[in-house]
Amino acid sequence: MDQRWRRRLDEVARFLAVGGVATLVALFLFNLLVHGNWAVSDPPLSDHALLAYVLANSVGMVISYRGSRHWAFKHRETTYADGGRTAYVLINLLTMALPVSCLWFSRDVLGLDDPWADNLSANVIGLSFGMVARFYLFRTVVFSQPRLPQPGVGAIMTPPPTPPRTHTP
Repeated sequence: MDQRWRRRLDEVARFLAVGGVATLVALFLFNLLVHGNWAVSDPPLSDHALLAYVLANSVGMVISYRGSRHWAFKHRETTYADGGRTAYVLINLLTMALPVSCLWFSRDVLGLDDPWADNLSANVIGLSFGMVARFYLFRTVVFSQPRLPQPGVGAIMTPPPTPPRTHTP
């Protein structure tokens, strides 16, 4: 395997590890807010699953940014003055529409509101779509790495300068 592919696979592995930690935190918070647990018998957002999902994943987003900036994509520079935070948040909010839409469809169209249906629709199906979109967008927009020109590829060839003509009578 050449160096470029090894570097990309390492990057994917780090991205998945960071995303895994952020997802576990968001998953725990979402289920606590909507379905409760042994300590919370009356969950505060049981009737507001979409809001709970957005809140829980906002916490996950902060964790994800820190891990992505300082570990997963640490070797990549960003061209943004704020270190890519604004672009990162915008991408997360846009791609969060995928799992939120799946959760909405499951709850409001299919009428499913149990923990299995919520987690399958939002945290398995929707999150899978969102993860692929985020990896591509983070890598190409937020943590873009300037490409170095390769010699001889795409270079504009200019002819050598011609010597000045001298006029002889």
